[in-house]
Amino acid sequence: GALYSRKFTIDGEQISLQVQDTPFVSLEDDTDSICCQEQINRSIYWADGFVFVYSITDYDSYRVIRPLHQHIRKIHPNANIPLLLMANKGDLLRARQVSSKEGLQLASELGGTYYEVSARENCEGVHEAFQQLCQEVSRMIGSCNGEKRRGLHLVRPKSPNMQDLKRRLKQALTSKGKSATTL
Repeated sequence: GALYSRKFTIDGEQISLQVQDTPFVSLEDDTDSICCQEQINRSIYWADGFVFVYSITDYDSYRVIRPLHQHIRKIHPNANIPLLLMANKGDLLRARQVSSKEGLQLASELGGTYYEVSARENCEGVHEAFQQLCQEVSRMIGSCNGEKRRGLHLVRPKSPNMQDLKRRLKQALTSKGKSATTL
């Protein structure tokens, strides 16, 4: 998976956002267990927040969310880590396989916020979702009262082409962007 980085200001504080795209997470042979690479487990360990993305046109992408959340809970059993559930491809309503009601219900079950977006047609929804998650993470970290943040002793993953990744994330989060990347 690719690592995307961007710095921006929220509530007067400079935030460094790193988004680890987690491809190749899938269900194992029609079970509720997931199959993922070890790099993804390392990314889960150092993450301060999670964005679960599925396509409203692909029910299988929706089915992966619950087992992935359970996997994260095994790595962080007692953590209160902010998360949001993002239903993408909101512009393809005719091909919809997952209803908004199902998305809202899952977000409620997982304890997260729900967004239905079209990264292709309007990246503002994606930007708003990431901004809200960053605000929640910032509040959570601020409430740690100086405690050492978990995961700081781990080396965060490096990308082989950081300049290209930075350009792609910037494009995704600007009004001219056409796509978005998630964790």
